[in-house]
Amino acid sequence: MAAYGLYTHIASNRVRSVLLLGGLFLLVYVMVFAGALIAEAVTSSQRPFDDYIVLAGRDLIKAFPYATIGAALWIVIAYFFNQSIIDAVTGGHEVTRQEQPRLYNLLENLCISRGIPMPKLKIVDDSALNAFASGLNRRQYSVTVTSGLLNALNDREMEAVLGHELTHIRNGDVQLMVVAVIIAGVVGFFAELFFRMFFNSSWSFGGGRSSSSSSDGDRKGGGAGLIILLAVALIGVAWALSLVVRFALSRSREFLADAGSVELTKDPDAMISALRKIEGHGELRGATSAVMEMCIDNPREGFADLFATHPSVDARVKALVTYAGGRDPGPLPLPDPDRSSKSSRPVPAQPPGDQTDPQSGSQSGPWGSAPQPPSPPNGPATGPWGDPLNDPLNGPWGRR
Repeated sequence: MAAYGLYTHIASNRVRSVLLLGGLFLLVYVMVFAGALIAEAVTSSQRPFDDYIVLAGRDLIKAFPYATIGAALWIVIAYFFNQSIIDAVTGGHEVTRQEQPRLYNLLENLCISRGIPMPKLKIVDDSALNAFASGLNRRQYSVTVTSGLLNALNDREMEAVLGHELTHIRNGDVQLMVVAVIIAGVVGFFAELFFRMFFNSSWSFGGGRSSSSSSDGDRKGGGAGLIILLAVALIGVAWALSLVVRFALSRSREFLADAGSVELTKDPDAMISALRKIEGHGELRGATSAVMEMCIDNPREGFADLFATHPSVDARVKALVTYAGGRDPGPLPLPDPDRSSKSSRPVPAQPPGDQTDPQSGSQSGPWGSAPQPPSPPNGPATGPWGDPLNDPLNGPWGRR
């Protein structure tokens, strides 16, 4: 389903989510069929090739309900616990307005301006500059920001990043990414389990006969070796497809999220400067590739940009300049942490009472600096309207 605008993109994401869930069950059935082939080859290695296929098909039919229930259970677990798993991987924790008033107010203002339900706000204590949105429903939706990003961006840039993540929630991108992670997780788990069992075990087929007797057995009915190769190929294809599912997600979602941020904030320059500061500083320590694919910037690019999940920052900035009228300042340096720490260092408190300002020499009371009387001017004294008080002919509205 091609997407040519915001609403068609949202509808396309919903259709893709359903298709991906169907693809999950299909890949699980392929894994079960490959496992049945291996089981039949292990139990008997002197049957013809066609017999193994028929027997594995019967085993698949018998295991069909169990495989379906297992895949559905995996989806249910991921549906209810996906956010907890992501928080455990990244170390994110929820914050309140009292803990992060600046960040909370920025997000709340954006939500109020467009009538969007307020998602949860979370912080990851990491020096990386990144943010991501996650969740499968309104109760789970959350926007996570790193402490490094919070310290590096000003209010306009932070608002642009929050608008980007809110657009991912509005468009349904977060749901699609979580479903893709579920598929890659279940298939990858069983594929890795099989390959570990296969290469770490000493399975043998044909009872250790010579090569000539083995070839005779293949012609007369010893097709176990070919069945094993077929099963390994099926498992490898299923595992590869589970990875391709993540890469198949259109990279246009990032362009649309940038455009959605500009729509919310009406400030393309802030989005551009935020991307320039984030560029090259988004690596989250300990985060899996699945989590990095949900971030606003993923520095872990694929081979020759072929499997990159995000367009380059240059391409995104160029789109904002071309279609939103933004201005590209080029690569931006990050704020000096030493300077910011010095500027934010608290001033030692002084006891209440009369205090002296070291710059002006004026004394200050407990409620601020006390104003000093102005020095007398050089010349005749003037009244409130600037006229000499010693001239009796001048009144407040002019000369009499």
